[in-house]
Order: sequence, then structure tokens, then C-alpha cells
Amino acid sequence: MLSNTQHSLEKLESLLKDLGYRVRYEKGNFKTGACVLQSNRVVVVNRFSNLEMKIGALVSILRDIPLDGGTLDEKQRQFLRSIKQTKLAI
Repeated sequence: MLSNTQHSLEKLESLLKDLGYRVRYEKGNFKTGACVLQSNRVVVVNRFSNLEMKIGALVSILRDIPLDGGTLDEKQRQFLRSIKQTKLAI
């Protein structure tokens, strides 16, 4: 599905931004590599995680976000659906 590249990370960040979330990279010791502050619509990612962990954390968060594609174009909606339907293989 997604390769572990900087482009994939940027694509996920863009999708979150279009869903109304801000992505921040901060120092932290989160168990999953990221956390979501729902009331502020902020995703905080552990900046010390490697690229694979950052991508995995954002994919995991996107799976839990309700599918509200009102602000997304068709290509982004399909990308979000594919993320929600694909099981993460570790």
C-alpha cells in the first residue's frame, strides 16, 4: 500500500491537514509514536521516531478518524478509503 518514503509521509500529512487536523512533531514518549488531541484536532507525532514508525502512527490515526470526506476531493477520499480498508502488516 504505502512505501516508507518521505513522499508517503507528506501525503499522509496533507490528508490530515485537509481533514482539519494539524500535524506537529514534538518530543515525547508515546507508546504508539503519536497521539491525537481531539478537542483541538491536533496530531502530535514523536519526532524521534523513524520514518516507518511515523508513517505507521499516522495510518493508525487515520483509520480511527470518522470518514467525513466533505472537504476532500475524490482522489483523497479514495486514498482515505484504501487506508481504512488495508490492514497494517508489521
